[in-house]
Amino acid sequence: MPIKASTPALRDTVETIADKASMRRSVEIYVGRGFCEFETSAIAKALNTANEMLGEDVFSWRYVSETPGLLTGKCGMIVRAEPVVQDHELADTIFIVGGRSGREAAWLPRLHQMRRLGRSVALLSDAATAYIKRTKSPVGKVTTHWHHALSLKETGHHPKLTNNLSEISAGVTTAAGSGATMELVIAHIAPYLSTADVAELGNRLMLHVLRSPQSEQPNDIALMPALSDDRLKRAVEIIESSLDQPLNVCELAQEVCVSTRHLERIFKEVFQQTPARFYKQLRTKKARALIEETQLSMVEIAVATGFNSSSSLNEAIKKQYGASPKQIRSKR
Repeated sequence: MPIKASTPALRDTVETIADKASMRRSVEIYVGRGFCEFETSAIAKALNTANEMLGEDVFSWRYVSETPGLLTGKCGMIVRAEPVVQDHELADTIFIVGGRSGREAAWLPRLHQMRRLGRSVALLSDAATAYIKRTKSPVGKVTTHWHHALSLKETGHHPKLTNNLSEISAGVTTAAGSGATMELVIAHIAPYLSTADVAELGNRLMLHVLRSPQSEQPNDIALMPALSDDRLKRAVEIIESSLDQPLNVCELAQEVCVSTRHLERIFKEVFQQTPARFYKQLRTKKARALIEETQLSMVEIAVATGFNSSSSLNEAIKKQYGASPKQIRSKR
């Protein structure tokens, strides 16, 4: 027999229950074999902390996958994932985490189902990269982790690719993920929290500053707070912007208005190495990223990173990482 809200008190109670029910949000965390544990844990931790702060379970979540059951992440963490059933039990929001499962893009059908219903979709790091590669002409801006963006820029034309923490295009959020994952989750649930609740949630998660989704990713060494010397900052900026060209230390010193000897001294103080060694280390680091993230040949990678031959590239990679480019690529 239906309950009749015959008194003001009862009507208020029924309305309160209805209001609370309308506030509850469900979340799917899409994982697969080799998923990124850091991002997966960050999503669940942010949602759980929000519930603890509110004193009730406003946000619920479950792990889903095209390959359900016990799944092992990249670093050994295990989660139990429920099966993805087409057009069934779709949540209000889905977060698709990075790692191998993000790259393989078995999640695409789920993404399309969510978009058809106007639900929220967020792709992190590897998943964002896979989506960008498959979306030749995105409606709006897109982004991914800066490490992956490097390979995207080397292998294709992506004029709408930014270096921001997250972007929204046609109802799909692409994001850097990694250490910015909690902030992404907070941005998604903020409409259901008060301003004071958002601030407290950030404090509980030990986030000193809640960055805007449009904030730039911190990928430049020149932006490190430890680089208080403006001349050193400028020298690092010049090096980072010309990794495909030979470095002349004398010209670099002239460019930042110091002597060659003084430039070498401040580099050794901060980086414990000479400008030339620092430059070679950054070139080798970029080369490794291209080996891991692209299908470019070793000759093409050598040209893109300033090595005069593939053999000199091979030697530098092996010396710095203890493995050949072929061995590194085979472990992807």
